[in-house]
Amino acid sequence: MTETGGRRPGRAWIARLGPRGEVDLDRAASPRAVVEDAVARVGADPVRWAIELNSVVVRRIVGEVPALGGSPAAVELLRRGNEATTLRALFTLVDGPAAAPPTDEAILEGIHEFVHRAVPLERVLHGVRVGHAATTEAFLRACAGLVDAEVAVDEVTAISRELFSYVDDLSDTMIRAYLVEHEVWSTSAAAARADIVRSLLSGDATTTDVGEASRVLGYDLRRTHEAVVVWSDAPNGSSTLQAAATEALRARGATTTLVVPVASGRLWAWGTVPSDGTVPSEGTRRTGSWETIAEALSRQRTQAAFGTPGGGVEGFRRSHREAQRGERVERLRREAGRVPRHATAYADVAAIALLATDLDAAGDFVRRELGGLATRGASMEALRTTLYHYIGAERSLVDVARRLHVARGTVTYRVKRAQEVLGHGLDDRRFALHTALALAEELGDAVLLPRDVTER
Repeated sequence: MTETGGRRPGRAWIARLGPRGEVDLDRAASPRAVVEDAVARVGADPVRWAIELNSVVVRRIVGEVPALGGSPAAVELLRRGNEATTLRALFTLVDGPAAAPPTDEAILEGIHEFVHRAVPLERVLHGVRVGHAATTEAFLRACAGLVDAEVAVDEVTAISRELFSYVDDLSDTMIRAYLVEHEVWSTSAAAARADIVRSLLSGDATTTDVGEASRVLGYDLRRTHEAVVVWSDAPNGSSTLQAAATEALRARGATTTLVVPVASGRLWAWGTVPSDGTVPSEGTRRTGSWETIAEALSRQRTQAAFGTPGGGVEGFRRSHREAQRGERVERLRREAGRVPRHATAYADVAAIALLATDLDAAGDFVRRELGGLATRGASMEALRTTLYHYIGAERSLVDVARRLHVARGTVTYRVKRAQEVLGHGLDDRRFALHTALALAEELGDAVLLPRDVTER
């Protein structure tokens, strides 16, 4: 890339920045126009380098400050904002502070989200510090490797000073934006409702007047509740999510609903349902079958996890905890490459959810019980799946063959081969074996591989 007029002398090394892996500019978090402008300013390879760096930095931020995540869509929003700051840092280093564009809308979008999710300002700034440290480290390492040794010390010192000044100004801007948004939000009815719900869920609301809380929420907390967590990978889909949550709860028989957005692409909701958990008949309301609900959610490109019905404030809390556990199972299944379930009932995944509460211990258990059968690969996965269904079907070859759409002879071969790999019969530790197979079937690599391997 040739240098443009006004470019700082000695900064030609930035044009030689490049990603370690394959980075497609179309996969950037920023809008296409922003990416094209960045390429015009500094070149395609430095922009790819910044995009790759951003993915690493965002993982570190969410790892150290989990409150800044919260959902795939919220992480994507964070990725968009942090990518904007990384690109602006590039512009600052190449052409000076005056060359960087005004604070990107994506950054302010993130501030808006954090305020509405009640993420404290100190955690937001902690995330800024984590991101700054990781980004500066990457710039300094690249600089040291690309500039001549005789000027490396001066250049590294200058880079460090300029990035510190840049982040200092950025932090001031974010603090002002946070305080302004917080002042507006804190006086809103939506904020009051969210505060009450969080207080109820935390268990700190022992002295709360349930009648008054019900009045403010417009939702009777003394009834029987079914909770649901609804999420989508698409940021800023709050209206779609609210409609999906309300429709799903109505289909489950809810007469009133309460919806609380908690993150971009994620919300909590409750519906008051009959105390026996039954769903009204087709003549009085649409059927609440899971198939019907899943189809509707699929059309809206959303997923939902439901708790079991519970009475009063304690039922309100318990059903919500169950919905969150169901959501966690679905997220783990997604990481394992499983086909997503658009509607998940906690009652159907409770055993897996409880077994996977301590994922490290669950993984140790699975690998110990399955031995060589825990090895990754399509052939071993076929053996595990067949054996799992074979034990569950009380060793019915016909049932397993029909379920897996294979010949009976194939089932027989796979079961025999699986026992050879295990090194013992199916009646030895049968319950433990079936439990380990169930975990592997649902969660895949999350329990087949040690965590330090899956997180690389």
